[in-house]
Amino acid sequence: MQHKINDTFHAFIKPELTLPATHKGILDGLRFAVKDVFAIKGHASSAGNPDWLRTHEAADYTASSIERLLAAGATLTGAAHTDELMYSINGQNAHYGTPINPAAPNRIPGGSSSGSAVAVAAGAVDFALGTDTGGSVRVPSAYCGVYGFRPTHGAVAMDGVIPLAPSFDTVGWMAQGSALLLKVGELLLAEDTTETIDAADVLPFSRLLIAEDAWSKAESASAVQLRQLVAELEPAMASAERLTLAPEGLEQWLEVFRTIQGLEIWQSHGEWITREQPAFGPGIAQRFRWASTLQSEDSEEKVEERSSIRAKLRELLGTESLLIIPTIPGTAPDRDISGDAADKQRALTMQLCCIAGLSGLPQVTLPVGEVDGAPIGLSIIAGAGQDLKLLRWLDQHSDLWERSWRPSSGNEGEVRHR
Repeated sequence: MQHKINDTFHAFIKPELTLPATHKGILDGLRFAVKDVFAIKGHASSAGNPDWLRTHEAADYTASSIERLLAAGATLTGAAHTDELMYSINGQNAHYGTPINPAAPNRIPGGSSSGSAVAVAAGAVDFALGTDTGGSVRVPSAYCGVYGFRPTHGAVAMDGVIPLAPSFDTVGWMAQGSALLLKVGELLLAEDTTETIDAADVLPFSRLLIAEDAWSKAESASAVQLRQLVAELEPAMASAERLTLAPEGLEQWLEVFRTIQGLEIWQSHGEWITREQPAFGPGIAQRFRWASTLQSEDSEEKVEERSSIRAKLRELLGTESLLIIPTIPGTAPDRDISGDAADKQRALTMQLCCIAGLSGLPQVTLPVGEVDGAPIGLSIIAGAGQDLKLLRWLDQHSDLWERSWRPSSGNEGEVRHR
């Protein structure tokens, strides 16, 4: 069965790909897209690169994450674009083109789950699966003005997903609203039966942590508006605390992240790259060359640092605290961003994204408004294994997000509720 959907915003590499629901369930009648890195029986994933597509056969099975959604009544509709081998957060692809950001067409959509975010933002599907290693669900969700979720590392099965850096890789998802984000989570996070207890039996989140060093990375117009929402949220919590998350600097945390990630990336794909000599676009090629120079001893100290960061954050958040940060520094950059400007933007964005990456914690990004006509995102990070509790909390407080933002007159620099 094939049903080609309208791909006005260039979200899909294979819009005609369809898998019908296998049973009825809570997702009856809904359609979802998948990033083109998931195994789908009979489909060869491109991983965003023609040489990868040329050298890999069609899958002989379908990833269990997809099968769960099909069994709940949803229909898979389309394989969505990704950055090359998932090694970018911009959404620009030198081979297949850059999907159009429906919320801000003159700006990049973000990546590497670019097509998934665009498909949801455009209304082509109800929700979409992506992967998030260093921000690849969170960043495009924020840029395109949709909800996005990165789960606790290891909480969702990764079978049938092309790896990037396994100790960071996660399956994430996007949706237009918090209710559907939760529904998908109830299916994909069902492996841990401890998270299926009734929400009424779970102690509520009581403490809000505001990481001032993360907030210092936000552009002024975005920071002012996002802080207004934080001020609205504080009374709903028993306590609020401002703190410095990384006394040594988020720049140092990013160096820890990128070193371990780079080594794992080369371990995952170095043999294939050396053998096939694939053509990579600008930026991607340089990052793979850099990754190829890393040696295992380069990461020994970084691995110890990551363990320390992970333990610190997991103890800090526990089961009752929430950490609130900007998802991204500001709005999405212009579509033609490149070179040094792109590198600087990437580094600043990754300083925010590496917090959940290093700690392996769940993070949700929600669209809370616009600056200069482009979306901005706010993120909430919870303790390890608190995924469903976080998604339920988000949905229970959805009225707060709507109360906090009112349509503006459309003046530049003001924020409009989405």
